[in-house]
Formats: sequence, structure tokens, C-alpha cells
Amino acid sequence: MMKMDGVLPMYLKRVDGPRQVTLPNGTILTRADVPPPDTRRWVASRKAVVVNAVLFGLLPQSEALERYTLSEEEFALWRKAVETHGVKALKVTAIQKYRQL
Repeated sequence: MMKMDGVLPMYLKRVDGPRQVTLPNGTILTRADVPPPDTRRWVASRKAVVVNAVLFGLLPQSEALERYTLSEEEFALWRKAVETHGVKALKVTAIQKYRQL
């Protein structure tokens, strides 16, 4: 690696699509914010990050489904819950409450 004035150059991994998106509330969501592919414990906040990453164009839905081994049906339920009732609807303890409405 070639040094320039004692500083190593920084290389960014090539990714398709944007590296970050700005959510409607002004929060910046980056690829570093999405859960790792081996995530097994899906708390509401992690589900919401994946849904927002897809909704706002950070990840294509197909990539999210493959990355997290989600079915289209499961992702659609997460998305509908967030769009209709917000992140709180993704909590396992609230699923029955919000699905009945």
C-alpha cells in the first residue's frame, strides 16, 4: 500500500446503491446500521431498521430477504406493521393487539 504523507489511503467496499439515506425524521441510516446477516434475535428495533432500509432505498427488498433469510410474507407483515402502527407494532408482545385492529 502506498503511503501519502504518512497517511494510508482509505478504501471503501464497492456496494450497489447508496451508502446512506436520510429518513423523514432527519435520521441518517447507513449500511453500517443494518443488522449483520447472521442475526437470529429479531427485536423490534432491528426489524424497523431493515424495513426502513428497504423503504428508503438503502437495500433492495430482494437483498434484505436473502441476507436475513426472510420470506416475502414475513417482510410484508413487518412493513405493514411499521407503516400502520409504527415500530411498537413489531414487538412480539404487541403482535396480537395490532393484527386484530
